[in-house]
Amino acid sequence: MSRRQALRVALGLGALAALGGAAAPAPLRWQQRHLLGFGTTLSLQAAHADDDTLAAALDDAVATLQRIEAQMSLFREDSALSRLNRDGRLASPPPELRELLGIARDVAARSDGAFDPTVQPLWLAFAGAQAEGRLPTPAEVAAARAHVGWRALVLADDGSVALARCGMALTLNGIAQGHAADRVRAVLARHGIRHALVDAGEYAMAGRNPRGGRWTLGIADPRRHGQLLARLFADGRCVATSGDDETTFSADRRHHHIFDPQTGYSPPGLAGVTVAAPSGALADALTKVFFVAGAERAPELAREWQVDALWIDKAGRRGATPGLALAAA
Repeated sequence: MSRRQALRVALGLGALAALGGAAAPAPLRWQQRHLLGFGTTLSLQAAHADDDTLAAALDDAVATLQRIEAQMSLFREDSALSRLNRDGRLASPPPELRELLGIARDVAARSDGAFDPTVQPLWLAFAGAQAEGRLPTPAEVAAARAHVGWRALVLADDGSVALARCGMALTLNGIAQGHAADRVRAVLARHGIRHALVDAGEYAMAGRNPRGGRWTLGIADPRRHGQLLARLFADGRCVATSGDDETTFSADRRHHHIFDPQTGYSPPGLAGVTVAAPSGALADALTKVFFVAGAERAPELAREWQVDALWIDKAGRRGATPGLALAAA
C-alpha cells in the first residue's frame, strides 16, 4: 500500500466515524511492571483499552522474563546453562535455551567467530585475577583462550546440547537479554497489545508511546557518566547497546567484559556501540561483532548484516549509519 493509499484509507475510516458508521476506539490504558533480572532492573510499559487484558498480558510477560533468566543465568547454580557448563551436556535442554544456542552459533559462524558464546573461560580468567587485585598473565589468558571455540558447541539431532571439549563454558550474557526482549514482545502481541516498550536490558518496541509519538531512547555516553551520547527515535526495530564502561577489569577500560576471541583480550578501538536490528537477539550479539571489527569496518559490517549502528571510539570520535533517526542529547 502506498503512502497516498494509506491516507485514503485513514480518511475513509475517519469519515465513517464522523457519520456514525463506526464507534470511536476506546481510550488506551497504560500499565507498567518493574522487576530484577539479568543482574539489572527490567521494565515493561504497555497499553490496551481493557485493563484486565493488559494486566494478563503483563503478567505473562513477567513470567516469560523470569523463565528465561532461570534457564540462562550464570548466577544460579540450578539454571540450565549452569548445569550445561558444569556437566558438559544436557540431554533435554529447555526449548528456549536450545533455540538461543542455535541463534548464537549461527551468528558466530556468520561473523567468523567475532561473536562467540564460549568466551566464558576468558571472563573467569579476568574476574579471578581481578579478585586478586591484578590482571591475568599472558599465559593465563592463553590457557583460557584454548578453551574457547564456538565450533565445539554441539546441537545434536537428538535434541541434546553439549560442549565437545573439557574446560569449556558458555555465557549468553551477550545475547540473552535481546532474546528476552524478543520473546516478551511476542507474548504481548499474542495478547493483542499493539503499543509497548520492553526493557529487558536491551529494547524492543511496538506502536506508540503514551503521548502518541515515537518511542525515544537515550543512548548513554560511555565517556561521560550520566550523560547521553544521542537520542534515538525508534522505528520498530530492536535496539541494543554495549560499552566498555559496563564491567571493567582495569581503570583505563582497556580490559572489559567484551572479548575478541582471537586474541583473548578486549578489542582496543571502540568505547560504545548501539545496534538497531530486526530482532533483539541479533542486535545484542552484533554489538560485540562491531566491537571486534572496530570503527573502520563498522559501515561495511552494517551493510553486510542489513542493520544500523552508532559507535564511539576511545578518543570520543563518533560515527553512525544513515538509517538511524538521531537527535542531539
